Amino acid sequence: MPTLARTFIKTALVYFVVALALSVLLSAQNPLGLPSNLNALRPVYFHAFMVGWVTQMIFGVAYWMFPKFTKEQPRRNERLAWAVYWLINAGLALRIIGEPLLTLNPAANAGWMVALSAVLQFAAGWGFIINTWSRVKER
Repeated sequence: MPTLARTFIKTALVYFVVALALSVLLSAQNPLGLPSNLNALRPVYFHAFMVGWVTQMIFGVAYWMFPKFTKEQPRRNERLAWAVYWLINAGLALRIIGEPLLTLNPAANAGWMVALSAVLQFAAGWGFIINTWSRVKER
């Protein structure tokens, strides 16, 4: 298995555990007396689950299992694929930090984090498509 595929898949597994922990925390009826503003973590849960776990698992498995592009470049452009990994994770990190900040304290000026997060994840998505499109072919 290529290093990048392993990295995507292991990162996805970490986010899966994070999403599960957030799910338990959010679904509890506040038995620990936690602050009621815990709902600010709902978008974090959603993004950890959908972008962190699901999307990165798909990217990793696709990078590993899709047909080879050529013998010289079996997985097409590896530099672009690594850029996709870093872009999606930088965007996700900004979202995980910025979303609760923006929800709990709109005056904290964290809107740029959420906006930049969306731009980074959008760029990662397009990078993945560009790098993968030509590998989806008939035998």
